[in-house]
Amino acid sequence: MGRITERDLQRVLHSVPAAPLSIEETGLSLNDLLNLLTKAMHGGSVDTATKLAEVLKLPQRVVHLLLEEANAAKLIEAIGAVKTLTGAHPRYGLSARGREWAMQAFEQSSYVGPAPVPLADYVSRIQRQAIGDERVAPEAVAGALGGLTIADALISQVGPAINSGRPMLLYGPPGNGKTSIAERIGSIFDTMICVPHCFEVGGQIVKVFDPDIHKEVQLDDGANSNSIRATGFDRRWVLCRRPFVVTGGELTLEMLDLRFNELAKFYEAPLHVKAMNGTFLIDDFGRQLVAPETLLNRWIVPLESRVDYLKLHTGKSFALPFDQLVIFSTNMPPSQLMDGAFLRRLPYKIEVGAPSRDEYRAIFRSAARRNGLEATDEVINYVLAELTERNDFPLAAYQPEFIVRQVVASCKFRGIRAQFHKDMLDFAIGNLFTKDSPGYGMTVARRGTPNLRIAAGA
Repeated sequence: MGRITERDLQRVLHSVPAAPLSIEETGLSLNDLLNLLTKAMHGGSVDTATKLAEVLKLPQRVVHLLLEEANAAKLIEAIGAVKTLTGAHPRYGLSARGREWAMQAFEQSSYVGPAPVPLADYVSRIQRQAIGDERVAPEAVAGALGGLTIADALISQVGPAINSGRPMLLYGPPGNGKTSIAERIGSIFDTMICVPHCFEVGGQIVKVFDPDIHKEVQLDDGANSNSIRATGFDRRWVLCRRPFVVTGGELTLEMLDLRFNELAKFYEAPLHVKAMNGTFLIDDFGRQLVAPETLLNRWIVPLESRVDYLKLHTGKSFALPFDQLVIFSTNMPPSQLMDGAFLRRLPYKIEVGAPSRDEYRAIFRSAARRNGLEATDEVINYVLAELTERNDFPLAAYQPEFIVRQVVASCKFRGIRAQFHKDMLDFAIGNLFTKDSPGYGMTVARRGTPNLRIAAGA
């Protein structure tokens, strides 16, 4: 409407969550907070406001308010003080009533840790940090894919797909870099996002933050530290890079649903929720334990409406925005995996084909240099002739590295410096396939080929 500038709007939209200043501002009920507090104190080692603030990830101001409420309810009692460099700090312990309260809280859920954020706050945060809102410039795409010998046309296809935030399909024969491209796409984003330790819905706790997936950005690093301190960052959230989650043949439908721990009585978020505001790669699509059509049916609604529905064991369902860059990667013909209705929901279909001969030469030379060798035209021509002319075997981007490493291993075995020799190349090329591979023609007849003198030392 012209009342504020675009810069101010972006600053507000991407501001970090502010720490609550009162119990009400946490968005949680007093009863739920007292449950967390008494469970944290139950072991006896968490006995000061400072320690409670660290466990619950709440400001000490809020913790002191909770302690006052717990004291009024006769759940805690003072047990002395502890002296530190900053002075004496009161110590607290649970009263008999407090221990009974804690045990009842443990029966509901054994979760002890950072206080959850309300579902509404999590939904709002997902929408504020949508992956489609980040612009990735052409030079950033080219830089991310640098080191891969790929056609410029492929970069021009990948770039719009990344900026759209919409799902894409990478398909083509194996060994030509689909997974490598997807991995580099996952690391291309610059902006940071806030991920909650957990969120609360329907009285249940769902854990989201996973240190194996979410790469935390320390608050004392980077240009954002001053603004974060100024706003009083809500430590129930973790500042992270946009996540990159990979799953392959092990993917099952159960992995896309909430996982309820019957003993602990709280939930673990499914993989695609942990990938929220990031990239979710489904590698080797079509080779999962679950049938492709069954898996695709699970994804139709989220991909179309950008909303996913999850269900608690209590029967309550709730909605979450479906905001992530989903990448399907497959070696199989797409027409064998999905029908037209699903293909329509994949706006970007990018074929990653075999390298041209010139690209193959560049890949081979690069692979040789990485391994301390020099690949002459004579060496590369011999490899190309063996693969395409004598054996009708298709070229693939993975082959040069495969061949070079086998040559290096053969040299190591013989105790000589790394160098190309015809017999070593024959051995390496022969290991690219088996006798029942399409195009296989390498029998003992190959020994009758001209004995070229091929040697290129380190």
